[in-house]
Amino acid sequence: MTINEIAKLAGVSRATVSRYLNQGYVSEEKRERIRAVIEETGYQPSSQAQNLRTRKTRLIGVIIPKIDSHTISRMVGGISTVLAKRGYQLLLANTENNEQEELKYLKLFRENHVDGVILSGTIFTKKHITVLKDYQVPVVILGQYLSGYSCVYQDDYRASKELARKMAVSCSCLCYAGVTVQDEAVGRGRLEGFFDGLKESGHNPEESRAVECVFQVESGMKAAEDLLRAHPNMDGLLCATDDIAVGAMLYLKGQGKRIPKDIQVAGFGDTQIARIIEPNLTTVHFYYKTSGEEAARMLIDLLEAENPVYREMKMGYRIVERDSFREAGSESTEHA
Repeated sequence: MTINEIAKLAGVSRATVSRYLNQGYVSEEKRERIRAVIEETGYQPSSQAQNLRTRKTRLIGVIIPKIDSHTISRMVGGISTVLAKRGYQLLLANTENNEQEELKYLKLFRENHVDGVILSGTIFTKKHITVLKDYQVPVVILGQYLSGYSCVYQDDYRASKELARKMAVSCSCLCYAGVTVQDEAVGRGRLEGFFDGLKESGHNPEESRAVECVFQVESGMKAAEDLLRAHPNMDGLLCATDDIAVGAMLYLKGQGKRIPKDIQVAGFGDTQIARIIEPNLTTVHFYYKTSGEEAARMLIDLLEAENPVYREMKMGYRIVERDSFREAGSESTEHA
């Protein structure tokens, strides 16, 4: 019995059988047909094919949403450091926040026999779940929680709630500029934390106090413009990222608003731009490099441990109060 005969009996191509034997991508329907033929015929692949199936490439696929992101670059730095020390090489795929590109790279990595994948995605669709369920190498999710998978993620909700509560003490009209709620972490987690922080502070938040934008300085400028037009009495603005916050500050200063005396502003990420902008930006510091290191260690454990265990890790955070906060100083509040 040969691969060609298996392919003929299963009604598929020889290449499809080869991909099946070497753990490459094959649709569920064809996979079942090939498996049934192999069971019926008792086919045993050659030792060469068996070696190919078990051969380790020492290659790890890393899928990221945006290559020029300050936070993503810190994560990739952490991943790269750990992988290099353990003798693995990194293959980096940039999707530009395109979920279809994520799916394409997941399939590409599987077909090219990487040993494992670290996926830093933004939106997990039904197609993502379907592809991941059929995946034949370990996957670690970085930056979001996904049930049933090893993952490393930030405490976005709690950090946003605490920061909103801090700002609400001296604000009567606190607003929010965030990203799409389809993004579970940066989008939904931070938005829900903002509203719950306001409620716990005795405020009655209105949906119109929050606007949606994208991960860009220019988008932050437009968000601040829209919010100030809708709420001329706005005296506080919490932004989902530092870039959005910096854009908002540039617009507000252009309108003659004094920061923080007239409007206090805060962001997330503790990026370099947050320390350069005047006044310096109050922000949430997440341990992104450490997150990347932990994700890489998780994946290597799944690959090399005798009894691998799937784990979930929620990272701590630190609120860094700077000059964009009223009565701010160098205070730093850390949470594990």
